[in-house]
Amino acid sequence: MFKIGCSPVGNVWRGGLPPGCDGGEDVLKNADGRTPSAVFPAGQMAVQPLQQLLVGLLVGRLPRRGGGLAQGEFAADVDADDTLVAQDDPLALGMVDALAKVGIPAFGPDKAAARIEASKVFSKDLMKKYGIPTADYATFDDPAKVMDYIKAKGKYPVVIKADGLALGKGVLICENEEQAADGVKEIMLDKKFGASGNHVVVEEFLTGPEVSVLSFTDGKVVKPMVSTMDHKRANDHDTGLNTGGMGTVAPNPYYTPAIAAECMEKIFLPTIRAMNAEGCPFKGCLYFGLMLTPDGPKVIEYNCRFGDPETQVVLPLLESDLLKIMTACTEGTLADTEVKFSEGAACCVILASGGYPVSYEKGKPISGLTNGQLEGESNITVYHSGTALREDGTLVTNGGRVLGVTAAAPRLTAAITQAYAAAEKISFEKLHKRTDIGMRALKAIAEQ
Repeated sequence: MFKIGCSPVGNVWRGGLPPGCDGGEDVLKNADGRTPSAVFPAGQMAVQPLQQLLVGLLVGRLPRRGGGLAQGEFAADVDADDTLVAQDDPLALGMVDALAKVGIPAFGPDKAAARIEASKVFSKDLMKKYGIPTADYATFDDPAKVMDYIKAKGKYPVVIKADGLALGKGVLICENEEQAADGVKEIMLDKKFGASGNHVVVEEFLTGPEVSVLSFTDGKVVKPMVSTMDHKRANDHDTGLNTGGMGTVAPNPYYTPAIAAECMEKIFLPTIRAMNAEGCPFKGCLYFGLMLTPDGPKVIEYNCRFGDPETQVVLPLLESDLLKIMTACTEGTLADTEVKFSEGAACCVILASGGYPVSYEKGKPISGLTNGQLEGESNITVYHSGTALREDGTLVTNGGRVLGVTAAAPRLTAAITQAYAAAEKISFEKLHKRTDIGMRALKAIAEQ
C-alpha cells in the first residue's frame, strides 16, 4: 500500500510528492485519478480526483524553491514509497539524486541529466557533438561579443536564449539590431533572469510548423505521447512577446506518421544514446520542441519534464495507466509496458492575467467556478496554474498564467469550440486570453 507524501504547497499525492505546483502538475494529479493503481487528489484545489483526501498537517514545511536535499529528507521522514519530481527547478537542483540517497525511487531525471533543459549551452553542444539536427548557433559569456557576432551575421530575426532556467521566458526573437542589443542588455547586463543569463545562446531563426512531443523514456527506449501544437506568443496571430504558452491542441496535424518515424530515427533515439554516451542517462519525461523546417525536423529545445500547457491536452487522451508507465521508466521496463492514447483530440485555452508576461496584478477574485471546476461540464477540466485561496475561501489570481481550460472530444473542432465556450463562463478582472487557439491546426487539417 502506498504511503502519502505532501508537496510544499499542500498538493497531496498517494505515492509521492511533486515539488511546487503549476498547470502541468495539476493535470498530472487529475490524469491518474481515472486509474485504479493510484489516487492523486489535490489539497490546494479540487481537480476531480477519484476520491477526496485532504492532508494539511505537512503544508509549508519545505521551501518552494531550492530545497532539493531538504525535500529528500522530508520524503524519508514521511516514508513515501514513490515520488514524481515534476518541476524544472527541483530537477535541476538534484532532488531525484537526494531522494535516491534515502532509498526512494523517483520519476524524473537526475541532476546531470536535467542539464538537457537547465543549460541551453549543454543541450546545444550535445546536439552538435552527436549530429542531432538543430539550428546553427554560438554561445557567449561576453555581451560585447554577442553583438559583434550578431552584427557580423546580419541576419534577422535572430534568437537569443538565456542559458539557464527562466520560467519559459528566456527566449527572445529579435527582429533587428536594436531589439538584439536590448535583449542582450536585458539578459546579460540587467540580469532579468539572474545567473541564468550569465551565458547566452544565439541561434539562427528557423521557419516551419512547430511541434511539441512529450515522451516517456527509461534511458533505453522512447515512447512518444500524442503530439501537440503550442501557441507561445501572448496575442492573436502569433504576435506579442514569448510566453510559457497561451494554449495548445492535440494532436498536431503537421506531425504525420512519416515525420514521426523520421524524428524517432534522427532525434529521439539519438538524444537518448547521446545522453548515455555522456554518462548521464535520461529517465522520465523528455520533451522535444521541434520545428519542421524545409530541411527536415530540427530541435528547438528540450525540457526534462512534463510541459505546461502541453500536458493539459496530452494526459487527458492517455488510456493506459500513468503510474505503471512512470514506474516502468524508473525501473527500466518501459519496453514491456503499454502506452496507449485515444484517437480523439483536446484543446486547452489559457486564461492569463492582463499584462503577462511582463507585469501583472495578483489577487483578483475569480468567478464562475465551484470547488475549482465548472459545474455540469463533465468533458471540461479547469487546471490551476496561478491561483490561490484566501482565508475566506475566495479563489483569486496568483500568477501570470492563471487557469487552463481543457476540453477533450472525438474531433479537434469540437474540442476547440467546447474549450472556448467553457472559458467564457469564467471571469476575473483584466483577464487575457488568445481567441485563435487551434486555428492553425484546423487550417492545416483543411489543407490536407
